[in-house]
Amino acid sequence: MWRALAFLALLAIAAFGAVWLADRPGVVTVTWGGYEVATSLAAALVGVMVLAVVLGFAWAFFRGILHLPERLTLSSRRRRQARGYNALSRGMVAVGSGDPIAARRHAGEAERLLGAEPLALLLTAQAAQISGDRAGAERAFRRMVDDPETRVLGLRGLFVEARRQDDEASARAYATEAARLAPSVTWANEAVMEGQCADRDWSGALDTVSRRAALGLSDKAAMRRQRAVLLTASALDLEAGDPERALVQAREAVKLAPDLVPAAAVAGRLFARRGDLKRAAKVVEAAWRANPHPDLARVYLDLRTGDSSRDRLARAETLARISSWHPESRFAIARAALDAREFGRARDVLAPLLTDQPTVRAYELMAEIEEAEHGAQSGKAREWQARAARAPRDPAWCADGLVTNRWAPISPVSGRLDAFVWQTPPDLLGRAPSAHEPEPAAAPASLNGSGQAAKAGNGAAAVGTIPAGTVTPPVAPVPVKVPEVVGPGR
Repeated sequence: MWRALAFLALLAIAAFGAVWLADRPGVVTVTWGGYEVATSLAAALVGVMVLAVVLGFAWAFFRGILHLPERLTLSSRRRRQARGYNALSRGMVAVGSGDPIAARRHAGEAERLLGAEPLALLLTAQAAQISGDRAGAERAFRRMVDDPETRVLGLRGLFVEARRQDDEASARAYATEAARLAPSVTWANEAVMEGQCADRDWSGALDTVSRRAALGLSDKAAMRRQRAVLLTASALDLEAGDPERALVQAREAVKLAPDLVPAAAVAGRLFARRGDLKRAAKVVEAAWRANPHPDLARVYLDLRTGDSSRDRLARAETLARISSWHPESRFAIARAALDAREFGRARDVLAPLLTDQPTVRAYELMAEIEEAEHGAQSGKAREWQARAARAPRDPAWCADGLVTNRWAPISPVSGRLDAFVWQTPPDLLGRAPSAHEPEPAAAPASLNGSGQAAKAGNGAAAVGTIPAGTVTPPVAPVPVKVPEVVGPGR
């Protein structure tokens, strides 16, 4: 609509100009080289317009001839780029489908057509990776490192290759450089923190955690948990040499993660070592309410050096009241009662744990009671030990297939921070009791503090430990690691 109106307006202006010139006739005279040409004004204007059009066409023709080589070169370059990107696309599909022969062919064609194009170098590296050509992949990644646009991606590829060759020093150097160039890169930050944890550089790891949180790479809850684990690890290292500094770190860890058992345990030990038994008991009791654990019970019963066995038994009963007779508190009372040689009390408190899926720890503790009262050759002790051999396993610290009785801040298998979880390890041997196995005599029902029979099976799982200083082999097959291919999305 607007174009039609503009055309009509221009046509009207042209008509008005023609009428105006017709009403004002005149003569145009041109004198040049002894010649004189005279014509009307209208004819002169028409001649000028025709000459301008002819000159315009002539200039365009000669200009086209002058730029013809450049245009032919540009057209050839565009066709070459189109073929190169087509080969690049086909090569990416081949890499994704796991076809190393097609991937190498398309990668070579893309690099020949596109030259040092970042995506062509990436395809070359990926094709070498899936083909098992580690040297070729490293060469491609080193070429990417030389280009500022692909430097971080090249460092990522070199980091992966160094990890595959178990060259941790080089892998850490690549990750550190990538984190310096691009602080928000997640993999580099994680690798740097893993290296700091492996070196037990807890202070540097804490700085890395804070930086990751500031960059938005981890949420607030994850940051608090990681800081608590790192502070606990540092407190454990400083516990013997610098107890005051260790106590400060342990208290901060407890505030950040109240459910972190090792933090509460080390804080309780350090308070007790300083002679502040009241605060030590308060820290352990608070953690016990949230998560009854054998490590906490051990610290609580040993708060004061030189206490009698009956004093330890009284503290174990305090834990039972706090946790409403959690199964772990029954183990603590039974152990304290055994040390005090109150065998009847130990049997009574263990009785509910022997009626609902008893574990190895319950049977072994009953065997210890029989041995302490009747001797190592007691028939009942042997019966309890026989049942323990087939009983379900107790919870333990588990990480990456490793089962141990000691908590650690990082997994010795994968190097992950906060990898250990208190859980029942999978039992691949199937400890079902034999039909011909002798049944030990049932223990009498236990009595709680009010003199009434304690309820069996209160819904909490029995908790167990593994003898100190032992590490059991992995109970599950180690997963096969699939070769990692570095790509733009990694």
